[in-house]
Amino acid sequence: MGSVEDRIRRLKAERNAVILAHNYTTAAVQELADFVGDSLGLAQMAAATDADVIVFCGVSFMGETAKILCPGKEVLLPEPEAHCPMASMCTAEQIRQMRARRPGHAVVGYVNSTASSKTEMDICCTSSNAVEVVANLDADKVIFVPDLNLGAYVASKVGKEVVLWDGFCPIHHAITVRQVRALAERFPDAPVLAHPECRADVLAEADFIGSTEGILNEAKASDAVDFIILTEVGMGHRLERECPGKRFHFPEQAVCTAMKMIDPESVLHVLETGENRVVLPDDVMKRAYKPVKRMTENGI
Repeated sequence: MGSVEDRIRRLKAERNAVILAHNYTTAAVQELADFVGDSLGLAQMAAATDADVIVFCGVSFMGETAKILCPGKEVLLPEPEAHCPMASMCTAEQIRQMRARRPGHAVVGYVNSTASSKTEMDICCTSSNAVEVVANLDADKVIFVPDLNLGAYVASKVGKEVVLWDGFCPIHHAITVRQVRALAERFPDAPVLAHPECRADVLAEADFIGSTEGILNEAKASDAVDFIILTEVGMGHRLERECPGKRFHFPEQAVCTAMKMIDPESVLHVLETGENRVVLPDDVMKRAYKPVKRMTENGI
């Protein structure tokens, strides 16, 4: 019958499938994937793939985003109950209400949001391009949803009015200055590389702020050996693989349990059965397409 990995490889070829995995998934899942990356890279890869089937190893909003970009493709979620808590912190109706209270404001939405919420956005963004998207937007007043921390970081970089939402990533939001300084005491020569989903006081401790891809590139370019990494621990696998000889130190509690639900067996299951397909209403896909597509083009 073969190993799980061998069966996955065979079924991928038979079904013309591609496996996309987020940086926060387990090492075993990342090793199975054809492409591992952050939200922007994964969305761009989904849009560009010639595969008939996309197995999306990530939380549910990521699979929805792939389906919005590729309505004619079959998108499978190995763990459909792996939901991003932040995505549930902002609904389409809440955005409509905020627009009514803030006439003249454009809505920029972090990709970490539901498909229905995306229908009410002017443009989506990721942590890789949020600053660029807001800076390039033809609007001086912006409502930024749903991440308070990323929105605050963007506001600090652009000369525009940015109205913040009260949402957050529980994993990044829980990282504290005290934890960062404790790591810095243990590794005094280690640069601190932080994800902008962290709170502002934590970001103030960082030597570099960027998306997971930005963190990876910074670590590659640096001459340092030890690094303090302020993001989810799954990122450690790519960092260690692509930066041999360097060491990476994370806050111990920075674990996204939703991402860790996905394993090779669940990937095999959806390839064998075709279960857990992402299904969205046609009107949602049509209305969400433009803001999501603009995200992949940095708002251009």
